[in-house]
Amino acid sequence: MKNKPLYFDYASTTKIRQEVYEAMLPYLQEEFGNPSSLYTIGIRNKKIINQCRKTIASLINAESHEIYFCSGGSEANNWAIKGVAFAHPDKREIITTKIEHPSVLNSCRFLEKLGYIVTYLDVDAEGFVNLQELEDKITDNTCLVSIMTANNEIGTIQDIQAIGEICARKGVHFHTDAIQAISHLPIDVKQLKIDLLSFSAHKFYGPKGIGCLYISKNTKIENLIHGGNQEREKRAGTENVAYIVGMAKAIELSYREMYSDNVRERDLSQLLYHRLKDAIPDMRLNGPEIGNRRLPGNLNISFKHVDGSQLCFELNEEGICVSTGSACHSDRIEPSHVLQAIKVPDDYIKGTIRITIGKDTTEEEIDKLTEAIIKRVKK
Repeated sequence: MKNKPLYFDYASTTKIRQEVYEAMLPYLQEEFGNPSSLYTIGIRNKKIINQCRKTIASLINAESHEIYFCSGGSEANNWAIKGVAFAHPDKREIITTKIEHPSVLNSCRFLEKLGYIVTYLDVDAEGFVNLQELEDKITDNTCLVSIMTANNEIGTIQDIQAIGEICARKGVHFHTDAIQAISHLPIDVKQLKIDLLSFSAHKFYGPKGIGCLYISKNTKIENLIHGGNQEREKRAGTENVAYIVGMAKAIELSYREMYSDNVRERDLSQLLYHRLKDAIPDMRLNGPEIGNRRLPGNLNISFKHVDGSQLCFELNEEGICVSTGSACHSDRIEPSHVLQAIKVPDDYIKGTIRITIGKDTTEEEIDKLTEAIIKRVKK
């Protein structure tokens, strides 16, 4: 039997928790009815969907009718950006940042082809938006500001409350991609003045293929998927009942354990970082320092004159899973757009790896990872 891999890529995806799996099982087997049906096994499924909606809404201080289920984070981001743009044809400007997830950036690029004007805000060396620049860029023609809560690569947590207040004061819709943040930060959509919020279950130990878009009741949005009357006529398609149940269970558990998980993951990150830094002086941390302005468990580090992709490959040969700091294209490998935006120096940028820690990470695993990285980098 193969040894269990040492997994350090929790920002990429997580495995389903046992409690989540068990909650889903009945809806994969005997409770199989179509929620749109008028017989008992369909009606029961409609009721459980509504209960899941209430559970999720209560955790982010939303109303249950403001919660819309979809296929995942990429669809939620596409829907938020394109849906608001299409619903406001008289306003043709959008503001985002240079370090957003590709599902946001590519949605904006698609709209540019249709004649929309998109402003891509710069960020500072730690990945933070300049709030005054944001305010200055908003015009009467701006229909949407889309800025992620926390960055998936370098862990930067934006001042979402300040951004929400700016957008509310300017009368502009505010969307935030909270896909990385939702399991680490308590989010109150009303207090933070968020109009649209995206998240995805597989980032917090739920199933892949299910996500959610919060749409405030005052937000006008166009449909992306047309067909039946599901999701209150906003998103067609037979509901994925088992996965909705799994997502609701996963986020409920995540919120319950958020504080203790954050403390443990942050402590393990500190331990790993300082051990590596002591052994490898030519190493830099990308993004904010480890603390309250950085996602717990996120380490994005660069080694001088090292090939990060080769390092990832060699660690994988030892059964260790980490992420590279490069973007792979069909014919080339380039540093990620996030690292370029924060201006990581040329002699470091190609030697970047991302390590993300999760619920199952142990100090013993940190020891093994530290030893493996030091051995490979020094070689």
